[in-house]
Amino acid sequence: MGLRHDARGTLKGVWPNQAMPDHDDAPLSSPLADSQTPYADLTPDLVLDAIEAFGHRVDGRLLQLNSYENRVFQIGLDDGGMAVAKFYRASRWTDDQILEEHDFALELMEAEVPAVPPLPLALVPERVPATLAQAPEGTVRLLGTLPSLGVLGLHRLALTPRRGGRSPELEDPEVLRWLGRFLGRLHTVGARRPFAHRLTMGVAETGRSARDSLADSPLLPPDQRAMWLGVADQALDLADEAFARVDGLRLRRLHGDCHPGNILWTPDGPHFVDLDDACMGPAVQDLWMLLSGERAERTRQLDALLDGYESVCEFDWRELKLIEPLRTVRLIHHSAWIARRWHDPAFPAAFPWFDSGVYWQQQADALRQQIELMSQSDDTPTWLID
Repeated sequence: MGLRHDARGTLKGVWPNQAMPDHDDAPLSSPLADSQTPYADLTPDLVLDAIEAFGHRVDGRLLQLNSYENRVFQIGLDDGGMAVAKFYRASRWTDDQILEEHDFALELMEAEVPAVPPLPLALVPERVPATLAQAPEGTVRLLGTLPSLGVLGLHRLALTPRRGGRSPELEDPEVLRWLGRFLGRLHTVGARRPFAHRLTMGVAETGRSARDSLADSPLLPPDQRAMWLGVADQALDLADEAFARVDGLRLRRLHGDCHPGNILWTPDGPHFVDLDDACMGPAVQDLWMLLSGERAERTRQLDALLDGYESVCEFDWRELKLIEPLRTVRLIHHSAWIARRWHDPAFPAAFPWFDSGVYWQQQADALRQQIELMSQSDDTPTWLID
């Protein structure tokens, strides 16, 4: 690697200390088991060596970015540019699922929908770290037609251009209309074909699987167990009924985790941080997390979003009845996600209250509120209830 090692300056980010369902936390997860310490050997040297082994010269600049689920780094390139390297959490997604994420980003870019596509990788054998150079065949390889996914031992990584931006100003109706048009264009591309490997956002695959994993978790306190499971089951039953009432519900490829923290705004408009949680699901899944505030504010926000959305893509207004069921699924899935990751040292530090009785009582109360909202008359717009 030459003088790069002598010139390296490493800056490391800090873990966020807010227990908010923001950025890439609370993601959809496959049922594959995680290793206990998936990033234990991911040193700054290995990060930079990996980027060079896959065909991109680096200049030693490295900044770890906030990310609970994956390990993400801003990387300085020899040509003076910057890129973002994402090291995927081991066993969270299959190779096929990751490649579908990459293909979706490339398809969006080809359709001129703002997206950050993966950069092509090229294996350079002489730059493979010495510890892996003599490893069995297949330890270091490239995947995908681009190719866009690099495998280096137990680590899988992708590289994208760095794209900056700021949080969108959701109080501005014009910003919301622009976001609506953006999502409508994304969903138009997403409706062309289904994902073959990625998950479906819904009650069974997302909600009940999360409930079942928590039922088996020692982190659910014994004195709260029966109470929380009973409330969760009631809430999921109501969510199931709500989905069943939308006859002929159309599923399409979605961003999947579309909240303000995952959107960056530039003078040219919005783009997503990434498509790590892309999934199949109803269109409203990419809309409801952009709504906040009191009833009048939520009404105004939704009107502006759908005004932009329907200028480019048809919206099934029956899907508004799925907002509270989807919120219910997210609440349960968020808790299951923390439990599944508890062996990662970052998680007990970030969520120290997770195994306390107070937390589970609060979660049960939140689910009771969801039960009340989902139990309203079918003619009541529950997403607007204060």
